[in-house]
Amino acid sequence: MKFDGDDNAYEFYKSYAHSVGFSVKKHQIKRTKEGQVKRRTYSCSKQGKKGFDKRREHVAFERPILRVGCLARMTCQLKNDGMLEIVSFEENHNHDLAPTPMKHMLRSNRKISYAQKAIADDAEKAGLSIKKTIDLLAVQNGGREHNGFLDKDYQNYIGTKRKATMIKGDGQAIMDYFRKAQAEDPSFFYLVQLDDDDDLIMNMFWADGRSIIDYKYFGDVVCFDTTYRTNEYGRPFAPFVGVNHLKQTVIFGAALLYDETITSFKWLFEAFLTAMAGNQPKTILTDQSAAMAKAIEEVFTESHHRLCIWHIYQNAAKHLSHVFNASDQFAKDFSACVYDYEDEEEWYKGWDDMLTKYNLRNNEWLDGIFSMREKWAMVYGRHMFTADMMSTQRSESINSVLKKYLKPKHNMTYFFDHYARLVEDRRYQELLAEFKMRDTIPVLQANVEMLRQASKVYTPKVFKMFQEEFVKVLDYTIDEINKNEVRVEYKVRYAGRGTEHFVQFESSSQAVDCSCKKFEFMGILCTHALKVLDKKNIKQIPRRYILKRWTKDAKDGDLRSSVRVQGSSEKLIGKRYCNLHYNFREISTLAAENDAMYEHASEVFSNLLKDLQGMRKCSDVGTSPEELCSNHEEDHRVVAGVKTKATVGRPKGRIKGALERRKSHKVQSKPQVHFDLSFLL
Repeated sequence: MKFDGDDNAYEFYKSYAHSVGFSVKKHQIKRTKEGQVKRRTYSCSKQGKKGFDKRREHVAFERPILRVGCLARMTCQLKNDGMLEIVSFEENHNHDLAPTPMKHMLRSNRKISYAQKAIADDAEKAGLSIKKTIDLLAVQNGGREHNGFLDKDYQNYIGTKRKATMIKGDGQAIMDYFRKAQAEDPSFFYLVQLDDDDDLIMNMFWADGRSIIDYKYFGDVVCFDTTYRTNEYGRPFAPFVGVNHLKQTVIFGAALLYDETITSFKWLFEAFLTAMAGNQPKTILTDQSAAMAKAIEEVFTESHHRLCIWHIYQNAAKHLSHVFNASDQFAKDFSACVYDYEDEEEWYKGWDDMLTKYNLRNNEWLDGIFSMREKWAMVYGRHMFTADMMSTQRSESINSVLKKYLKPKHNMTYFFDHYARLVEDRRYQELLAEFKMRDTIPVLQANVEMLRQASKVYTPKVFKMFQEEFVKVLDYTIDEINKNEVRVEYKVRYAGRGTEHFVQFESSSQAVDCSCKKFEFMGILCTHALKVLDKKNIKQIPRRYILKRWTKDAKDGDLRSSVRVQGSSEKLIGKRYCNLHYNFREISTLAAENDAMYEHASEVFSNLLKDLQGMRKCSDVGTSPEELCSNHEEDHRVVAGVKTKATVGRPKGRIKGALERRKSHKVQSKPQVHFDLSFLL
């Protein structure tokens, strides 16, 4: 037999060895002056014997012996026609050959293909364990023996890949991730702040093209919060989130910060505005942080800054636990100061009465939040649009979900992959919600013109909110209290009692303005305004009071056009493999029904395989993914790594002494006081 190259000869002997039941290796080689293979010997993998090493004379454990001096081999020599011809062949072995059920375990026949590597990489990004991934591939291939590799081969591949990332360093891995993301999505924005002294990464912010588009439509209100323990550096993770027209959480961008100082926050907010073309939100909701507040004041000069009310309640339960325990009424009085008042003078009186009633005039915590009352009391924020968000719990929800995927021990590359997975999951949930919205019709509690109009323009959850306001109209009374040539003023109350709300109406423009300011801070008309429209015999919502961000067409079709998935060459190999695997499985299922179809399919497959092998020889179809990466303009900055903080005090992972463990147990065993304040919200 003759072969046109060393590789073809090796592949032939490997195929022969697999059919017989042994593994092979390339043994001896001689080359010409030009470097061409002149003579090559391929031998059984058990050729030769293990040598004696004095250094291992007293070693307690050694690997089992694999080589037993087997002489089975095949030798090829270069002929005048440029072909390698078999000149020597020894087929006898001095050891047992592998039986058929074990032939797939032979080392020279084990290999993880590019397609399988791509699938394995996707599985790791999806959070699947090594065992689950191997099981998945085994199901696809019809059993573990058809995978083409052993479990330990896959484990070694994953370990080698992770080790390569560690060798590269997290700093360079972060920059490579951002550059690759920008190559795949030209609208991807990232900004990295380096330390001036040592070129270490301090702060980083990123947002993909879809996030920037979402901000264009729903960036009127932004929630911002930080959380820890999502990466191995313990850095604060800071997502910017909002709410879309479907009342779902939408992510505008995220950051990893070095610390929570004014300088870091200011850099981050400026980076965020750069990504969003300088468009500032109407309102930004945050936790109670002095550094954050100062940075917001300097950067978001056109935005209203509101504090998270949920955190206000949590801190109240902590600092005023004795009052909550002593009186059930205190929770309601405190809630009234947060939500109920519409007039500033009445609020002052209500706050003063609460301090007197519960003897809290000298309470330090209440004095502190009183000085910030304009950022949390609704009496000061009714004119500020908050999209029905009073707290940063949407940010905290994202943080809690992300923590399910990430552990502090994970490196930065793993963090970015799983953050991207979280973002894609949220976007798919949005797609499902939009499909359901367009595929169903909401149920009307009354078949009236205004509800029919609202059901057509509003998204389901917003329509539900509007309908709840509308059906309460009949329970309210209305009295005219003032009238002139331009407007009429009404007093609206629930069943003739309770809080009075004052509504002004202009007939010329159908403008309606309620003292509760629900439209201003939520974006839908309140019951009081709807009561006045009903009295004026107005049967449809005036167009000026249909906020586009709450409508079905809020995004003008951009959602469907922006969900197209792009991928690198490596990812595309995996996608192609999955598509072909599905198609061939359908063909195989049909062909197995009778002999004629089976024979026809086998012949077609055989011819197709030969065609593809021929195409691979004369093209770059078989080029590795690393060689197929596209060239693009890159950020060529070289980073030395990721800046870390020095450990203060003893490390967290140290072993505690018996006395410390005893003290810790005593502290944890103290009874804890918990307050369920969810009913207040």
